[in-house]
Amino acid sequence: MELTQDHLLNRRVILSQPKIGYRAGSDAILLAAAVPALAGQTVLDAGAGVGAVALCLASRVENVTVHGLERQAELTELAADNAAANGLADRVNVLCGDIHQPPGEINRAVFDHTVCNPPFHAVGRASPSPDQGKALAHSEGETPLSKWLSFCLRRTRHGGTVTMIHRASRLHDILAGWKDGAGDVVIIPLWPKAGRPAKRIIVQARVGGKGPMVLHPGLQLHQYNGADTDKAQAILRGGMAMDLAISR
Repeated sequence: MELTQDHLLNRRVILSQPKIGYRAGSDAILLAAAVPALAGQTVLDAGAGVGAVALCLASRVENVTVHGLERQAELTELAADNAAANGLADRVNVLCGDIHQPPGEINRAVFDHTVCNPPFHAVGRASPSPDQGKALAHSEGETPLSKWLSFCLRRTRHGGTVTMIHRASRLHDILAGWKDGAGDVVIIPLWPKAGRPAKRIIVQARVGGKGPMVLHPGLQLHQYNGADTDKAQAILRGGMAMDLAISR
């Protein structure tokens, strides 16, 4: 497997990842920025890949511990290498397994927060990639979105949050999957440019929450000339947390 060495958060995070196949980037940074974890808390990253979300979160929040779950053994090994390369091996630990049969360390635990970047495409909705790793990352296969949502809820403590990034077209499925176990839902559109519809969204829910659903003003990612907006750059390069307080 040929690798590239990339950098996130203005070179604060070193990331080795496969040259061909699914590659982590801005989605991982945005997702990590939306997790309201505090120092000393624990976070589960379901579908951790090479550890991009976990590393971005651990580099932003002091003393937070992130446990990852990844089904591809080769990516799990890369995640361990990445954690060591960033000096975060004591706080980022990615284990091999899937949500149907997670290892005991995860299956017996309940976390303060759970974060997830599940496959975007339902079975039959898109042509699968010829690259196996990319196909697993993009297509739900035998694990529908509802299973990801149910797993995240079970592994998160009462009052904790579940945060996920997904396609805006799947919002109905996400809300349906959370209707009986979570509330205080915040929907954060990611606008590519002003006047353009949001193709991706971040959705966060509180386990056991009873509050109303809120549509956040969202984040505009790019200016008309293609450059990052100031707010996007503060998150993507400056490592700033996403401000969700204005939605409450």
